[in-house]
Amino acid sequence: MVPRPDAGLCERCRHQQLVPNTRGSVFSLCQRSRTDPAFPRYPRLPVLSCPGFEPGPPAEAPPGRPR
Repeated sequence: MVPRPDAGLCERCRHQQLVPNTRGSVFSLCQRSRTDPAFPRYPRLPVLSCPGFEPGPPAEAPPGRPR
């Protein structure tokens, strides 16, 4: 399993969706990009500031990645 990079603010944002691929990588999809083209679909990580950040529920840490 490939370790997931630190996503910064995205890890705590309600608009983040984790998208795994068949090779074991996990990507951080910004769901705001679906309705607002100002937000990148897959932002460069780590995201340190974002005007669309909204705190969400705590996410579960994937195996090999402590919180």
